[in-house]
Amino acid sequence: MKRVIITAGPTQEAIDPVRFITNHSTGKMGYSLAEVAKEKHEVVLISGPVNLKVPTGVELIKVTTADEMFQAVSDEINTADVLIMTAAVADYKPANYSLQKMKKSDGELSIKLERTKDILLEVSKSKKDNQIFIGFAAESENLFENAKGKLIRKKLDYIVANDISRSDIGFGSSENQVTIISNDATQQLPKMSKIRVAQEICKLF
Repeated sequence: MKRVIITAGPTQEAIDPVRFITNHSTGKMGYSLAEVAKEKHEVVLISGPVNLKVPTGVELIKVTTADEMFQAVSDEINTADVLIMTAAVADYKPANYSLQKMKKSDGELSIKLERTKDILLEVSKSKKDNQIFIGFAAESENLFENAKGKLIRKKLDYIVANDISRSDIGFGSSENQVTIISNDATQQLPKMSKIRVAQEICKLF
C-alpha cells in the first residue's frame, strides 16, 4: 500500500473581505482520483474550496489559498510515495490585501498581482528517487509542447495534459480526454468519464 497525496480544486486569493481571485476548477478530477486510489492505497486529499463529497476513508486537508496548499503539500510530501497535483492553483495573488471592502469609485481600478509559489517546482527540488510525481497541464494551445516542458522543468515522472478550450471536456465536465506524457512515452486516451481517467492514471503506480 502506497501513501498517495492528491491535490484538487481551485485556490482563492483574497482581494478584500468580500472579493477574491479564483478559477473554474470544480475538483472533479482530483476527487475521482481519490475515489479510485483509496481502493488500494492510503490517500490524503488536499482540497481547495469545492462542493463535492469526500470519498469514504480518505483523509481531507482543506485549504483556501495557494500558500496554504503549498504548506500542506510541504508538510505531507516527505512521507508520500506518490504526489498527484490536479489542483488548479492560482499563479498570481493580490500583492496587497485590503482589510476593508474596497469601495466603488468613478475611476478605473488597478490591482497589483504577485506570483504565488509553483508548488510542484518547489517540492521537486527535494524529490526522492522512490517517489512518483504526476502533474496536470490544463492547456488551451500547444498542448504537447507546453506539457512536455513542464514535465522536464518540474522533474515529473508523468504529466497529464488536457485541452481546456474544448467545452465538452473542460472545467466542470464529467468527462475528460487526456494525454499521459512521460520522458520516453506518450499515451493518448479516448474521451471517457473522469473516473475512468482516474483508473488509467492509477495504473501508473
